[in-house]
Amino acid sequence: MTVTIYDVAREAGVSMATVSRVVNNNPNVKPQTRKKVFEAIERLGYRPNAVARGLASKKTTTVGVVIPDISNTLFADVARGIEDIANMYHYNIILCNADKKKEKEVRVINTLLEKQVDGLLFMGGTVTEEHREAFNTANVPIVLCATSDDKGILPEVDIDHEAAAYDAVNVLLANGHRKIAMISGTLQDSALGFARYQGYKRALEQAGLTVEESYVRAGNYRYESGYEAMGYFLSLDDRPTAIFSATDEMAIGAIHRIQDEGLHVPEDFSVISVDNSRIASMVRPTLSTAAQPMYDIGAVSMRLLTKLMNKESVEQTKYVLPHEIINRKSVAQFN
Repeated sequence: MTVTIYDVAREAGVSMATVSRVVNNNPNVKPQTRKKVFEAIERLGYRPNAVARGLASKKTTTVGVVIPDISNTLFADVARGIEDIANMYHYNIILCNADKKKEKEVRVINTLLEKQVDGLLFMGGTVTEEHREAFNTANVPIVLCATSDDKGILPEVDIDHEAAAYDAVNVLLANGHRKIAMISGTLQDSALGFARYQGYKRALEQAGLTVEESYVRAGNYRYESGYEAMGYFLSLDDRPTAIFSATDEMAIGAIHRIQDEGLHVPEDFSVISVDNSRIASMVRPTLSTAAQPMYDIGAVSMRLLTKLMNKESVEQTKYVLPHEIINRKSVAQFN
C-alpha cells in the first residue's frame, strides 16, 4: 500500500503539518523533530507526492527543455550545463527532442506547458510566428538557449554566429586561400544558417573577394549533406582550395568525401567549421573550428531562467558569450 504523509506523522508522533514542513525544508522545525521525521520517512519508505505538492504550491520545480537533435553531441554539452545548474537550484528537467522540425517544436512546447513546468528553455532554429503563438500562451518564463530572437523580445543566451563564421573564414584567408567555398545551413534559418552565411560573405568582401554562387552549397547541418556538398565542389572545373562549413558534422562529411576521392586534407583542401563538438578532435586530421562554449551556454541559460522563475533582479536578458578559434590540423598554407 502507498505510504502517506498521515502514516509518517503517526510513526514519528508529530502532526502532518510538521511532516510537511520537514519535507519542504522549512527552517522552523527543531533539529530533534526533523531527525525523528526523517527516520520515520526512511523506515516507511515514504516518497512525497510531487504532483500534490505542485498543486498546493503552484510550483512543480520542473523545467522543460526543447532540444533540436538529441543525437548531436553538441547539444549534449548544452544539456550538461543546464542539468548542473538545475540540480544546484533543485529543479528537475524534462528533456524533449524536436528533430529540428518546426511543427514538432511547437507541439512539444505546448505539451510541456500543459505539464505545468515552471519555466521553459528552447533550443531550436528560427523563432517563427507559430513559436510566438505558443510562447504567448505561457504564464511561465521562457529563455532561448543557443538560439536567438530576431525581434529581440525573448530572453536569450547565444554566441554571435556571424562573428564566429567571419573569424573562421579569416583563418583561411590568412593562410593564403582565395577560392573559399561554403557548406551553409538553411539560409531561411536567420538565427544560425543565415547568420553564418553573412559572416562568410563579410569576410570575403573585406578581403576584396566576391561570393561565387557556385561556391555556396546549402546543407541540413548533418554529415550526409556535407559529404554530398563536397562531391559537388569536387565536380567543378574551377575547384575551391578551402571549405568553410557551417557545422562540424557537415565539415567531417566533406573531409571524408575528399579522402574517399583519394585526396587529402589539408594538402589538397583546407577545411574549417563552427561548433567544436567532440567529434572535431576525433576526426583525422583533427578539425579546426570556431568553438561555441556549449556547456556555458546551457549553464547561463538555466541560471537566467532560475532568476526569472524566482522573480529575482535581472540586469540583462540577452547574453552573447565569446567564441574561440581552435587551430588544429585541417588548415594549411596555400601556395
